[in-house]
Amino acid sequence: MSSKLRDLIKTVRSCKTAAEERSQIAKESALIRTAMKEEDIESRQRNVAKLLYIHMLGYPTQFGQMECLKLIVSPSYADKRIGYLGLMLLLDEKQEVLLLATNCIRGDIMNPNQFIVGVSLCAFGNICSTAMARDISPEIEKVISHSNPYIRKKAALCAIRVLRKVPDLTENYIPKIKALLSERNHAVILTALTLIIEICEMDSTQIIHFKKMVPQLVRILKSLTSSGYLPEHDIGGVTDPFLQVKILRLLRILGQNDPEASDAMNDILAQVSTNTDSTKNVGNAILYECVQTIMTIESENGLKVMAINILGRFLLNRDNNIRYVALNTLSRVVNTDIQAVQRHRNTIVECLKDPDVSIRCRALDLIYSLVTESNIRVLVRELLNFLLIADAQFKSELVAKLCIVTEKYAPNKRWQIDTILRVMSIAGNFIPDEVPSNLIQLISSTPELSSYAVQKLYLALKQDITQQPLTQVGLWCIGEYGDLLVADKSQLPKDEEGLSLNVSEQAVIDIIELIFRHATTTQATRQYSLTSLAKLSSRFSQSSLQRIKTMIDNYKQNINLELQQRACEYSTLFDFDKKASILDRMPPIEKQEESPHVGNKNIPTQTPPQQHYNQQQQSQQSQQPQQQSSQFGSILDGLDSPTQTSTNSNNNNNNQQGGNNAMSLLEDIFGSAPTPTSNNNNNMMNNMNNNYGMGGMMNNNMGGMMNNNNNNNNNNNRSQASALLDIMGDLQLTPTPQQQPPQQQQQQQQQQQQQQQQPLSPTSSVLQPVPQPLTFLVYQKHGLNISYECSKPQPNNLSLTNINMVITNTGSSPITNFSLQAAVPKYLKIQLLAPSSTVIPPNNSGEVTQVSKVLNSQQGQKPILLRLKLDFQINGQPFSDVPDTPLPSLF
Repeated sequence: MSSKLRDLIKTVRSCKTAAEERSQIAKESALIRTAMKEEDIESRQRNVAKLLYIHMLGYPTQFGQMECLKLIVSPSYADKRIGYLGLMLLLDEKQEVLLLATNCIRGDIMNPNQFIVGVSLCAFGNICSTAMARDISPEIEKVISHSNPYIRKKAALCAIRVLRKVPDLTENYIPKIKALLSERNHAVILTALTLIIEICEMDSTQIIHFKKMVPQLVRILKSLTSSGYLPEHDIGGVTDPFLQVKILRLLRILGQNDPEASDAMNDILAQVSTNTDSTKNVGNAILYECVQTIMTIESENGLKVMAINILGRFLLNRDNNIRYVALNTLSRVVNTDIQAVQRHRNTIVECLKDPDVSIRCRALDLIYSLVTESNIRVLVRELLNFLLIADAQFKSELVAKLCIVTEKYAPNKRWQIDTILRVMSIAGNFIPDEVPSNLIQLISSTPELSSYAVQKLYLALKQDITQQPLTQVGLWCIGEYGDLLVADKSQLPKDEEGLSLNVSEQAVIDIIELIFRHATTTQATRQYSLTSLAKLSSRFSQSSLQRIKTMIDNYKQNINLELQQRACEYSTLFDFDKKASILDRMPPIEKQEESPHVGNKNIPTQTPPQQHYNQQQQSQQSQQPQQQSSQFGSILDGLDSPTQTSTNSNNNNNNQQGGNNAMSLLEDIFGSAPTPTSNNNNNMMNNMNNNYGMGGMMNNNMGGMMNNNNNNNNNNNRSQASALLDIMGDLQLTPTPQQQPPQQQQQQQQQQQQQQQQPLSPTSSVLQPVPQPLTFLVYQKHGLNISYECSKPQPNNLSLTNINMVITNTGSSPITNFSLQAAVPKYLKIQLLAPSSTVIPPNNSGEVTQVSKVLNSQQGQKPILLRLKLDFQINGQPFSDVPDTPLPSLF
């Protein structure tokens, strides 16, 4: 005979090892199986109770499921209680055995014993399946109107389970629910409110049925707040806080986007906000729910200010949970009334010093939303102080936020440069890739601050050269504006601001040499140093020229191929008579005119169709390894990824025909530029770094500057700039008609003549109407919204479509490391430019744009289809998605 449950618990607890416990459980399970086989009715209830304890310990107990069914068919309440408890724990809705219990549950629901009805309803509400819900729903509808409130409240909870399984039955319960709100029993009202909320959340179209209940709900809530002491409902001096919270939650659902219903709630919400005691946790729970309701419905402005002030009081609470809830709610409502939130700015800033990391994170997000032009200096100072003590996990995101608000609200350019330099000096190597690039763009586009900026960076390098991003920006500026750094400051123009530092040429070269030799210097920083020396060779006096050339020559045999190639190319420039024009100061970098490679390095690019020339295969080139374009990743089947192509010219023809051509002259000296082709994103970036003169961030910015300079010079200067791009730039070279070999010119002329002679086909794009520009949303997920602004730029060429992608962020946290890649079918060709930023501000406070151009070779026959690959991070958590975004057929 098996032991009692109490004895089993004592035996298991006395086991000293897991093996001893397993042995004891195995023995007891064997005794229970034996009793089941012998149909021992007297010990059945005790055996099921022991099985429940064994189940709680994690051991298999499936063999006892039929014993539970035998207990629930027993007329005894004690047996039914254990049987239904075992049914809930040992079975779930997927078990076929549960079908055998349907008739028994239906009968017990209609039992005259309220306790039997109660346990059957409890089991039904926990393990009800879809089939069981349809079968027993009529009985639930009957008992929901039972005279006993104990049964009515349990039936209302079972109705929630039924509607979750079978939403089609909602209409059957709505008349029953309205009667439940007239009850005086608080438990019945509470369950009825829960059922109404569940229906409204499942189907928003049902809300209209409950709009008329708003006055009744207001009366119930008013009676709770104004009633005296009720011992049966009092919790911490508050009358039934659970019911008050549930009513407020339902009022929030019913009053959303409904001014009439919201107006009926304003008075009671103000009364609850004023009279509820906030010194106890139950009062704070009601106040928090009241604030949520006020900020959701169409409430009065004064009521919203009161709600924000309540959240401000929460911030002074010692309980971290309440402070976190307040910060989280303020982040969501800051756009509703930013002036009211600004009153609590000091309290929010103090939360940055909290030892709880979650509090600091929420406060940081909220402060970012509070920054305006009037308080930018104060809040940035506080954020810089927080950056000094911030954990490593916060620094990268904090730097990105600081740079965004600084760029958006900076009072002047000088303050913006000072702030970003301060951020970079504090953050060290926790700097996002776009920050140094944006700083270089800012300095180059503000010539009146060039002298000031280069002197500030020189001082920063003298203090610390271990921070690689700051060192790279400093080297870029010294290379560009080295003459301003060593110039006599009294001779500067009046509009040129500076620090009046007296710096010698040798001191500048000394600090570059120190950077070369420092142990923490990366290969990328050494590449910047070589380029900076090459630029200084045209800015410093002849006395420093030999030392610069010696430092560059030291790297001509470096083990690193990138450094070796740069050193060889720069060293050869010293003998080139047009060195000064090649190394001249870069024009201002226009942020909106970036090269396709500028920005996120993971973005594939493709040359425009009009720049795609036929490549001539030469016997010498056939011996070189060729990279084949392939689909990026494995996300697309049947679609070609965008590729980058460039022109391969015959070196011998160029040498023979280019007597006065600077491009051919440089090819005589250095050899032709290697031809980059896109295999995948990593190969593309490797080719760019290996084949061109400047890598990394300088590659991006100088490539864009070179492109602007090309459009302003004559053909000869354009050729020299193109040659410089081959050495230093990141931009793909496309030869002008004067630079092309005669064979290519003849082929192009013949093709143009053939196209002019061919008659227009009936489906010619000239005869088709030009579609009007169209804007539509193509993606909305995780707070990330992407809209397409489509247009036809050339009315006589409808096969070309411009797509301006506008990316916004509706979430409360910024989206960082944003990357957008696109692939198209084979009949389409795409040019995908870089996004304007890789950080998307939260709360729709800014937008990121990315331009693409699509050429449809089967215009009018096949539509334009873009498959995007999105990669981004929110609060450090990575997200990835691959949506299809087809364009309307008119495009």
